[in-house]
Amino acid sequence: MKTNDCLRRVRYILDLHDKDVIALFAQAEQRVTRAQVIAWLKKDDDPDYEECSDVMFATFLNGLINQRRGKQDGQQPKPEESMNNNLVFKKLKIAFKLQAQDILVILSLADLNISKHELSALFRRPDHKHYRACKDQILRNFLTGLQIKYRGTSQ
Repeated sequence: MKTNDCLRRVRYILDLHDKDVIALFAQAEQRVTRAQVIAWLKKDDDPDYEECSDVMFATFLNGLINQRRGKQDGQQPKPEESMNNNLVFKKLKIAFKLQAQDILVILSLADLNISKHELSALFRRPDHKHYRACKDQILRNFLTGLQIKYRGTSQ
């Protein structure tokens, strides 16, 4: 999934305003402007649309984790240079303090039923023999389930 799509969906799920998004970046020790945030949140076909880089999206998710779970002692973790669906899913799992059973319930809200074993394969290291790449459909359904849980609608 595109980072901009995920950013828009998380913003909607949590009902965040531009200043809230800026504050989440600040939680991860990154300054962004309102103009940057607005450009990232525009639709893909808008002429003012800007791609949110993987580093910036990782920074946003790190800020979300810091805000919802509290900052860890020591230095702020460096944002990942490259993001994939598995990493986005893992960071959202951490930010929302979700256990495997919670995620399965959230996925079922979006009419996606997977086994606990399939789910655990998504959170394994890429070099593990049972690792499974998270497809866009799974991440999209997870975000839809979060939206139903937190907003009560799937739009």
